[in-house]
Amino acid sequence: MHKTLTAFVTVLALSLSADLSANKAKELIETPASDSRIEYTGRTVVNGNDVSYDWSGVYFRVKFNGPYLAMKCSDTRNCWFNLWTDKEMTPEADRKFMVGAKDTLVVLAEGLGKGEHEIILQKRTEGEQGRFTVHSFLTEGEILQADGRKKRHIEFVGDSYTCGYGTESLDRNDPFLAETENCNLTYAAIAARYFDADFNLVSHSGQGICRNYDDFRPGYNMPDRYSQAFDESTETTWDPEKAPYRPNLVVIYLCTNDFSTARQPHEMIFAGRYIELLKKIKANYGDDIPVLCLASNVTPFSFDYIRNACMMSGLSNLTYVGLTKGIHNEDDELGASWHPNYKGHKKVASGVIPYISTLTGWPMEEKPYK
Repeated sequence: MHKTLTAFVTVLALSLSADLSANKAKELIETPASDSRIEYTGRTVVNGNDVSYDWSGVYFRVKFNGPYLAMKCSDTRNCWFNLWTDKEMTPEADRKFMVGAKDTLVVLAEGLGKGEHEIILQKRTEGEQGRFTVHSFLTEGEILQADGRKKRHIEFVGDSYTCGYGTESLDRNDPFLAETENCNLTYAAIAARYFDADFNLVSHSGQGICRNYDDFRPGYNMPDRYSQAFDESTETTWDPEKAPYRPNLVVIYLCTNDFSTARQPHEMIFAGRYIELLKKIKANYGDDIPVLCLASNVTPFSFDYIRNACMMSGLSNLTYVGLTKGIHNEDDELGASWHPNYKGHKKVASGVIPYISTLTGWPMEEKPYK
């Protein structure tokens, strides 16, 4: 067992051209971040040897031989990460840390026993907390081929609920803090773990279908952002043909922000934008991929809006589900700014998992949601 750390891991500011003389005795091998043996899950952009990303939940697996692994990396702001050593992703990470500088060396593992080891590193915060770039990995031994992707994959499209806003907070009156945002404790991650599936998130706090929270940035909503390779930039379009995975299912959990601040969007405008998003998903993955459309508990109208949009779309393999106020309580199951915390998200997952099972044919097993 690896002791869970809530403090920062050893992060050393380092010029990429620095001497690294302190590590020469270890005869470190440097491997580019873009090496094909390293497995990335989620939307990434490769530029030469570098791999960059900013979407919530992007994770990589790196397998290596020897006791030591470090990475050279850069961050534009202050991204937070979850790390696991020699295990699958669990609700509680072995380490939690933040990277907030350019040209940084992060020691991911040291003092491990002889033989093969694997590190999983997951970005736990969303794009507005920064774009992260991995430049290379340093090992004492050889980088090995990652063990391979899981047979199942789910893509989740959503807002702050899917990002994990406030999941580590225990009080609904807490303010937002980047360090308590953890996408690994959301309904999405819980459902993926339940089915032993890989997953990727296309999510951003405050986003709606046709109206963002409090009318922020009108005319630029999730149907627009969904096309982007980076959450926080329109400069690069996401190309699903280059992705190393194809989901078995896409789950959309949007509309809370459309109805925020006691406002209600025009239903036909909402339907048009929702259909636009559905068509982009189908264009990416094909008509045979099922899409599960979740209506939030913000208002009873949300289900009617989403059901009608799905019916108007003329698309196949769509399922719409409404979540009601009773899905979780409004006391100890809420975290920062009235968002569900981990306890609340487990209840949301319990309401979503049966539909995933039905749509995919994946059996439900007698095991807890975690």
